[in-house]
Amino acid sequence: MARELKFESPSFGKRLKSMLGVDFYRLFHTPMYYIFLAIAAIIPAMILGTMGMENPQTGAAAAPLYTNVWQIIAADKPLYVVSGIAEYANMNMVFIFGGIMVSIFIGHDYKSGYVKQLFTTHAKKQDYMMSKTISCAFAMACMCVTYLLGAVAAGLLTGISFQVNVTSLLFALLGKMVMSLGWASLYTFLNVIFRKYFGVSIASSFFFGTGILIIGAAAILGNNSLLNIFLYGSSVFACLSATPLTLVVCLVCSVAWALIYNIAGTKILSKSDVY
Repeated sequence: MARELKFESPSFGKRLKSMLGVDFYRLFHTPMYYIFLAIAAIIPAMILGTMGMENPQTGAAAAPLYTNVWQIIAADKPLYVVSGIAEYANMNMVFIFGGIMVSIFIGHDYKSGYVKQLFTTHAKKQDYMMSKTISCAFAMACMCVTYLLGAVAAGLLTGISFQVNVTSLLFALLGKMVMSLGWASLYTFLNVIFRKYFGVSIASSFFFGTGILIIGAAAILGNNSLLNIFLYGSSVFACLSATPLTLVVCLVCSVAWALIYNIAGTKILSKSDVY
């Protein structure tokens, strides 16, 4: 009697590991990744480098935006209502440029025909969403690191104060990096929605990355801690007065939104033409 051959489909872990291997390979072999790492490092250097520049009309030096180098990493306290550029121009800008990077990364999947090839041989849409979210979250966390290095280098060159509560700074940095997961899931979700419209996907990523919706809500509701349930709110919550609770809030919010956006994105991919 002929023996019946049985073919078992790969487990979820093996499928995800395989797809992550491909995505990380493509990420590390794409010049775009290194360009955005450099951009993240240059941002704080440009901001601190222009501090105190002379006003060509009055001849007087402009008032410095920052008195401490760590203020370019995070605000002194959670401020959802932005009253000045100094409260806005910090590590949260990584998530704006990170959104553009994600749009380019995912957009290339569709332009190159990679998605058509992928879903012909690999039908699990949730694996695609999770792999893109994790790899892009890693990329944005790396951008946070180069941003930090750029800020330190600029601080040394400008000679401003480095005084800080080290523990709070550490929790603020970890909180920002943890939020990369939530932001990456949002951008992956947006790019799945606008996968056929590359320009729209970049514009939407930029719009949501600025946190305009939360800033607008804060202008109406005031400095309400409930705004921390949103991505931008949690990113702001990671400030220079951060505590262990801050990190917990950022972690819970980031994971929760990652789950929500991955489930929603998977449903969209499953019910529509992905090519």
